[in-house]
Amino acid sequence: MEIMSEKPGLAGGPRWLDARPLGLIALAAAVVWSTAIAAGTWKTVRVRPEQRTIKVTGSAKKRITSDLIQWQAVLEAHAPDRTAAYKLLHEERDKAVAFLTAQGIAAGEIQPQSTTFEQEFETVEETKVLPGSVVPTKTARQVPKGFVTREVIVVRSSDVARIEKASREITSLLEQGVSITSEPPRYFYTRLGELKVEMLAAAGKDARSRADNILKSAGGAQLGKLITADMGIININPANSTETSEEGNNDTSALDKDIITIVHAEFNLDD
Repeated sequence: MEIMSEKPGLAGGPRWLDARPLGLIALAAAVVWSTAIAAGTWKTVRVRPEQRTIKVTGSAKKRITSDLIQWQAVLEAHAPDRTAAYKLLHEERDKAVAFLTAQGIAAGEIQPQSTTFEQEFETVEETKVLPGSVVPTKTARQVPKGFVTREVIVVRSSDVARIEKASREITSLLEQGVSITSEPPRYFYTRLGELKVEMLAAAGKDARSRADNILKSAGGAQLGKLITADMGIININPANSTETSEEGNNDTSALDKDIITIVHAEFNLDD
């Protein structure tokens, strides 16, 4: 009778313990799995989004000089009664208007406003002993002392230099007994509407230039058509000021101003 012998396997054990077939199966499974992963990764790389875009912000800045000035001065008169106060104020107004016309300001540019009246009081303090008390008590009461009347004179003109000069010199009327206070002038630019259109166009051009420069540096795409564009805030600041606000600035304190416009734009990317 033939006796079958157990020959050693690769590891020196019995043949039925030979692990080579299991290793081949595991290797085959690994190859299939890695191939699936590689295929999925390649698909992710190869598939592009339906629409590729780039978003940029463009800006434009321009120095402007105000072409309209508005300035006002406040006249004030005091008198024991209302009628006398108004009469005195009327005399002060005539002197102020005469001064302005002598400065070469047209009568139509001088606009006296309505007159206001206010009764004045002074506080009188007394110290006396009240009935039923031995301790002196200090009391105070308001005593009428007359009336104060005020009037504002407003000047609006395109002759900015002339009005500036008058606003500085009108306080010389104090030497004539005129009670007058000169307020700082306010400066405006009357062609702001058409300038905003020009500035927005310049900001849009800057946005496209920035997007184009980014793509040239990064590579891989060409700048396509504009998809959307919206206007950001517009800041009108005193010259050389960097002040900003979420609502936008509209300065009236400076003769020379900087107007800064912002545009947010989105462009398509082409191959």
